[in-house]
Parts: sequence; C-alpha cells; structure tokens
Amino acid sequence: FEDMSSVSISKKRKVVEQGVFYAELNDFLRRELAADGYAGVTVKQTTVRTRIIIRATHYRDVHGENDFRINQLTMLIRKRWQFPENHPVSVYCEKVMDRGLCAEAMCESLRFRLESGFPVRRAAYAIVRFIMESGATGAEVVCSGKLRAQRAKVQKFRDGYIVASGAPGQEMVEVAKRDIQMR
Repeated sequence: FEDMSSVSISKKRKVVEQGVFYAELNDFLRRELAADGYAGVTVKQTTVRTRIIIRATHYRDVHGENDFRINQLTMLIRKRWQFPENHPVSVYCEKVMDRGLCAEAMCESLRFRLESGFPVRRAAYAIVRFIMESGATGAEVVCSGKLRAQRAKVQKFRDGYIVASGAPGQEMVEVAKRDIQMR
C-alpha cells in the first residue's frame, strides 16, 4: 500500500491487489479469532484511510479488556501489510445479530463440535435444527471425507427449502466451508 499519488498503478493490478489483501486478511482473522465466533470481515479502503470491520458472535472477546485485543489486531495488521504511518488503519468489531443465520458462525460451531468428539450425525443435525429455529427457510450441512471408517463418503443433512440452481441460488444462499482433521 504505497502512496497512490507518487505511483500510477493499473486498475487490474489494483483490483487483484485488493482481492489478495482481502483473502489474506480473512484467512488471518479466521485463524486468529476462531474461538470468538469469527463470521467475516468487510474492508473499506479509501486513499485517506482503511476501515476494517470484523463480524463476530462474541464481539466482547474480540475487543478484549480495555480494547487491548482490537488494538493488538490493528498493530498486527499494520505490520503484516506494511501500511505507512500517515495512513490511518481502524479496526472495528460488530456483533452478528442472529448467529443461526450466519453460515460462517454455524460452520465454526460445527467444526468445534466435531473436533471435540461429537458424532458427526448428531453434531450436524443439531446445527441444522439451530439454523431452522433461527428462522431460515432451509439449511443443508454437508460432511465429507473419512468420517467413521477408512472409506470416504459424503453425508448431507437437510431441512426446509433451499434454492440451489441458477443466479438466485448464488445470490440468496450463504455458504461456508471448513477443513478439519478428524483424528
């Protein structure tokens, strides 16, 4: 993130650079805030400042005592992506209002259940039930890989109605994916 006035940069390169920044930031925050119910990030960049808005279910834990943790995250982000000192970077955290309607939060919840030793079917149906009780029209949880035996298989757990095909399926359905080591 160099000073934009001194260096001319093509629009393609700028879009790719912003996409890579967002992907790396999302991955970093997902690893750092997994236990705090991390549910996504929004980056608003201007030439004057960069605002990073973190969505989390346990937003008080993200802030930390006396905003210690959010300041620590701000410094880590500033050092990792080498923002200049005259470019203000502000990190905010907002609470996810309905945890059951957030795919990222539910995916993290399922991941924690599976890592703590819950049976796959029981954990997945508990997640589907929680999503449906939160007011969703439909939910689907897909678990694939070596779940119990040596042979890999796919298990799908569904309830309600899900638009799966075409543009409405891409626009209206929220999707999240996690990879975990079962044993």
